[in-house]
Amino acid sequence: MYVIYVNDRPLTLLAKNDPRTRARAEQYQREPTHLTAIYSGKPRTLLNYADMLEKGSPKVLAVDLLADDLEKLWEDFRSHYRWLPAAGGVVQHEASGKFLFIFRRGYWDLPKGKIDAGEEIVAAATREVAEETGLKTVKLGEPLPTTYHTYRNRKEKRILKPTYWFRMTTNQDTLVPETAEDIERAEWRDVSDFKDEALPMYQSLREVLAML
Repeated sequence: MYVIYVNDRPLTLLAKNDPRTRARAEQYQREPTHLTAIYSGKPRTLLNYADMLEKGSPKVLAVDLLADDLEKLWEDFRSHYRWLPAAGGVVQHEASGKFLFIFRRGYWDLPKGKIDAGEEIVAAATREVAEETGLKTVKLGEPLPTTYHTYRNRKEKRILKPTYWFRMTTNQDTLVPETAEDIERAEWRDVSDFKDEALPMYQSLREVLAML
């Protein structure tokens, strides 16, 4: 299963024989804003569903696409986008148990950024945490599931960004937000602060927090 956030709305790719497919069908059958469709095998049609979510219509808030061959569906979907990988950290303070959050462009976020050419994923994750928050000393933990979201660049080209996440811990208290990257605040906070969705945060990141 692949979940790609388009305009902060989930487009989920599923295999027809995946047990989760039936469970999701039963869960969403009474929700008119959740669309389930069978992939026709024609790659061009995938843009119809992506555009539907991108336009932000209140009639469709989520889409499930089903196929016999999930990996072929994923390959066809990716063919429409430029692949731009990123990496980041979910950093916990060892003494307080709180987690590191940043506030950027009106949203609470987790430190992350683009992987440079030839750079290892783990190195990129720790580098971005250091650059965006001033956190120089971290202990690397286990990888967390990758998140995916799409957007368009200044030339209106379609971008698909996978973000590779890692658990991290630290004893360092002081944080320095990278204002050059529009980061206004870097703070240690409880995950529970974000559970009720009262604070602005992208849905893909709420997925990450749900795993903690």
